[in-house]
Amino acid sequence: MKLNKQDIGKDAAPTKSELEVLQVLWKQGPQTVRFVHDVLNGQKAEAIQYTSTLKLMQVMTEKGMLLRDETNMKHIYRPALEEDKTKGAMLERFVDNMYEGSVSNMMMALLGNDKTSREELEKVKALLNKL
Repeated sequence: MKLNKQDIGKDAAPTKSELEVLQVLWKQGPQTVRFVHDVLNGQKAEAIQYTSTLKLMQVMTEKGMLLRDETNMKHIYRPALEEDKTKGAMLERFVDNMYEGSVSNMMMALLGNDKTSREELEKVKALLNKL
């Protein structure tokens, strides 16, 4: 069953591999499978096969996550999902699942983390003061 762009909702969150493909296309714009494959292989310690990237992008097209332009010999893929909406839905699901919907609990966990730098804390403080 082929889904339309509007059929992708909060319940259709991309998998980790699908999100990696979307990240490349959101950053680089419409591209071929070869380009996406090369970028993904440059990011991973273990090489993935071209046919795996091709199949993943074909499945994503069937799911309605990608759009494919077949007018040229090389097919060009572009995201059908908007970056901000997709990330927002994934963040909402994460907060619901991990912090029982509490943004303040999530923020306390993030800000109390040893990885949070003084600079990041200052940026958050400035944002809070602005709000």
